[in-house]
Amino acid sequence: MGHRLSARIPQRLAPPRAGKRAGPAPSRKSIPAPAAGDFKKNLGHPLRRPEQRFQRIKAMNRQYSVRILCAALQVSPSGYYDWEQRQSRPSQRALKNVQLCRVIQQIHAASRQTYGSPRIQHKLAQLGYAHGRNRIARLMRQERLWGRVKRRFRVQTTDSNHDQPIAPNRLAQKPAPDRPNQIWVSDITYIPTDEGWLYLAAIMDLYSRKIVGWAMDQSINTRLVLTSWDMAVKHRQPPPKLLIHSDRGSQYASAHYRNALTQAHAEPSMSRKANCYDNASMESFWSTLKHELIFRSHFQSRAQAKNAVFDYIEVFYNRCRSHSSLNYLSPVDFESQNN
Repeated sequence: MGHRLSARIPQRLAPPRAGKRAGPAPSRKSIPAPAAGDFKKNLGHPLRRPEQRFQRIKAMNRQYSVRILCAALQVSPSGYYDWEQRQSRPSQRALKNVQLCRVIQQIHAASRQTYGSPRIQHKLAQLGYAHGRNRIARLMRQERLWGRVKRRFRVQTTDSNHDQPIAPNRLAQKPAPDRPNQIWVSDITYIPTDEGWLYLAAIMDLYSRKIVGWAMDQSINTRLVLTSWDMAVKHRQPPPKLLIHSDRGSQYASAHYRNALTQAHAEPSMSRKANCYDNASMESFWSTLKHELIFRSHFQSRAQAKNAVFDYIEVFYNRCRSHSSLNYLSPVDFESQNN
């Protein structure tokens, strides 16, 4: 567009030289529009949308005629005048869009800038607003609000090169749970900090996607997974025959961990070798955690990372974040409404 503008708009008239008497000021209509270079310096953006061009015309129409500005910016004068009239007398839909934008901004901020248009739409429905997803997405683009988009994520923390007993994959034969504390899944991931790695072990209830136990430490060992297990058992008090699924890592195959499961009358299950997506639900949670928190943060210390992860899991993820697999309810709300 810059080349087209420079071809259409002549250069500014040069100011009179010192010592020479300036002639009469040219009329408003006869003043040529500024060069394309001046537009770039003043605007900082290429004016791709008609509304952006109309705003620039309105800002400059005291210096140059609307006809010249419209020709330079390749819009019609009638289109500009229609836009100007809409600005002074907005329609009912425009007024409703302004109100809707305020609510969307509040929901997006409450989601920690993570929700896209589908979750925004469901939150609006809970508040009594019935609006289409396309309209919401358009208003979000207008307000420059974006959800966090997941990408393929894989983290390697499994050391299956050991001689400890391996449990079969019992999860593959189990039907989907219909109540809490039937199937738990567990895994370990890592979080970078300026002090070094911080390892996070977590346990999820597959029924509600709630994180029921978790632990963090600078060492990836059996104590890490035992601490997350103890937390989950203390808060949930699962019945016998609970199925607990994990990978084949040495931490989950250790004698201390197996003894803890035996004492709770739980059944161990492990993913097949080199099949990390046997534990797809935990992989999905790690991806969510990484994209909504870890990749957006810089932790100077492990303590700072621990506080952020605690806040994300206990304050936001379990109690506030809506899940598409749970009819856009949070894990806590899903359990309270279905049990």
